[in-house]
Amino acid sequence: MKLNEVFGANQRVLNIYISAGYPKLESLGTILPALEASGVDIIEIGIPYSDPIADGPTIQRSNSIALENGITVDTIFDQISACPVKTPLILMGYFNTVLQFGVEAFCKRCHDVGVSGVILPDLPLDLYLNRYVPIFKKYALHNICLITPETSEERIRQIDLHSSSFIYAVSSSSTTGKNKSVKDAADYLQRIQSMQLSSPLMVGFNIKTSDDFDFVCDYAAGGIIGSAFLLALEKSKDIKETTHQFIKAIRS
Repeated sequence: MKLNEVFGANQRVLNIYISAGYPKLESLGTILPALEASGVDIIEIGIPYSDPIADGPTIQRSNSIALENGITVDTIFDQISACPVKTPLILMGYFNTVLQFGVEAFCKRCHDVGVSGVILPDLPLDLYLNRYVPIFKKYALHNICLITPETSEERIRQIDLHSSSFIYAVSSSSTTGKNKSVKDAADYLQRIQSMQLSSPLMVGFNIKTSDDFDFVCDYAAGGIIGSAFLLALEKSKDIKETTHQFIKAIRS
């Protein structure tokens, strides 16, 4: 299924984030099919980075472990290629990693292994529009932008205008995995909902339970869960069963 087809078929879209190379170097080969079998709509694969700016302690810890395990961008592409799934895949990372790999080379590898989109929080929209749009289009790769409670309406509408897939609405200004409730974002999400954007909205940060997921689905197409799932994997003795039970609990 193509990424945008997910939103036409489902208004309770569940996107699960995982860190490539975590908890073991080869874990992606087990987690991807387990998530697909559990009915996840989108799988977001994090490219571990030594100094993540938007991630809380859980994702930072998973990144550190993955880097210690020896994960690289090439390894991530190889693992995705060796484990084909039909669930849309997106990569989340930092633009410096893409620059070091080579922007066109990175986009081509994404296309070759079936990655549908990327989230690069530190890639300025203006730079993307002025320099990289032709490359992303050449390889049919969606650039997924983030908005926060501080993003102006003008900027949100500009992002909406240039989005080819969904917009990632960060539910709070803090990093991921903080001990906050996503329900604190009600006013912000109501404001975004009232703007009647053309692009689907996915909400991330501080979604831990089925109740949290239900809450964000009242305002958006769905939710993105990362830290809570990584914590479950951290304590897991059986990745497949842990994945199944976690998704079942969120969907309940």
